Formats: sequence, C-alpha cells, structure tokens
Amino acid sequence: MLKRKVNLVVLSDIHLGTFGCRADELLIYLNSIQPKKIILNGDIIDIWQFKKNCFPKTHLEIIKTLIEFSMTGTEITYITGNHDEMLRKLSTLEIGNIKLVDKLTLTLNGKKAWFFHGDVFDIFIQNAKWVAKLGSWGYDLLILGNRFLNFWLLKFGKEKYSLSKKIKNSVKKAVKCIDDFEKTATDLAIEKGYHYVICGHIHQPQISRKVNKKGTCLYLNSGDWVENLTALEFHNNRWKLFRYSDLGKKEIKTSDENCTSASIVINDKEA
Repeated sequence: MLKRKVNLVVLSDIHLGTFGCRADELLIYLNSIQPKKIILNGDIIDIWQFKKNCFPKTHLEIIKTLIEFSMTGTEITYITGNHDEMLRKLSTLEIGNIKLVDKLTLTLNGKKAWFFHGDVFDIFIQNAKWVAKLGSWGYDLLILGNRFLNFWLLKFGKEKYSLSKKIKNSVKKAVKCIDDFEKTATDLAIEKGYHYVICGHIHQPQISRKVNKKGTCLYLNSGDWVENLTALEFHNNRWKLFRYSDLGKKEIKTSDENCTSASIVINDKEA
C-alpha cells in the first residue's frame, strides 16, 4: 500500500491498556502514513486503568510500529499526560529518535507552536485526583456498554450511537468545562506569543481561531482514539484534522477555521 507522506502527526488519548482503546483502527492509520515527526500528546498508555488482560496483540503492535518508525528516521516526542503521569519521573529521557517531555515548543513555517496535553487546566486532576480516576473508570464502562448497544443497533440496521457524546453535548456543565479549557489554553498561548496551541485531554477534536483583546492564535485539539478516532496532521504548511472515517477517500474537503465537518484543512498562511 502506498503510504501518505506527512511532515508532522499529532496523536493523543490512545489509552492503550483499556477496553475502550481502538487499537485496530489506529494501527491501520499508522500503516497508511510515512511521517517525519510524530508527537504523542499524552494518555498514550493508560497507567491509571492498565489491565494485563486488556493489552492484546494490537496494543503491542502500536508500540512496535512506533518503535519501527523511530528506527527508520521518524522523530517521536512523547508528551506526558495525566493517565501516563508516572512517566513524568523520566522527563527529558531520550532513546534514539524517541524523547520524553512534559511539554514542547516548535517553530512551524516560522510560527511558534506550543504542545502540551492539557491536564494542567483540569481542576479535578489538580485538586481531587480520586474524582478524576473514578470518572475515568466510569467512562471506560460507558464505552463498553456503548459497544454492546451499537452491536445490536447495527444488527437491526440502525446507525451507531455515542452515549458519551450525547451526555457531553447535553450537560451544560460539561460543555462549559470544554469551553473554559479552550479559552484558558488560548488566552495563555496568546499571552506567551504562540501562533498555535495544540492540546489533547478533553477528547474533543477541534481546529478553531481564537481571539481576545491581546491577540489571536489557532487552537488545535487532536481528539482521541477511543470515540472520535482523530489525529492532527501538518503538511505543506497546512493543518488538517484527520478522521479515521476519511481513510481511503481520494478527496479531502476544505473549510474555514470554524467548520466542524468531517475534515478540516487550514492553510498556514491563513493561520
């Protein structure tokens, strides 16, 4: 299979070692690209919920594929998140083309980009970690229940349904938390003079232009590989929000920065 060349790929919230991880689909995606750089933006291995009986061959294949990428010249930066926070004890570790950090800054086409997972802005993570861990276990159970529901929906010719998305979109407090997260991240990025701020953590894939009294920046979130199955790609000075459902499509739609359709492509000149 001919692989797509990509300058930079950003993945986050894969949650290897949990029932919710969609490793099969991620493996197909990774085998379809030839990236120069990969940024793993937190919650790659879920140490919080790690289960020995939930680390099948495909989960190991993800790790193997990433190592093979590094051995053939791809630069891989692993940014720690809250579910893999134990790795923060090893921050600044470098092994070949793989390095471990807590945050990262890059210059892309002459513009400053700031990468971090985003849990630092989560009040539950910072002040009541046990609540966050409890919620994480509940989320995993919800994903399992959702798979069972979708199995029967498809069997009866119905469309798949996402319980967690429905809950997030219908609960005002959850929507406000997402909005607050995006505003906090972008306000701080603008204050520090960054053109791009790239996060994960909230499982909400997004590319949107943010503006305040002090300036503007492009907010990007790579989403997750539990529900949304998304990644960020930067190639030929353009950002794209890639969705697994787009894999194999010959044409990728373009849109403005505020669009939330299946594919979003942003020219760097516009950003």
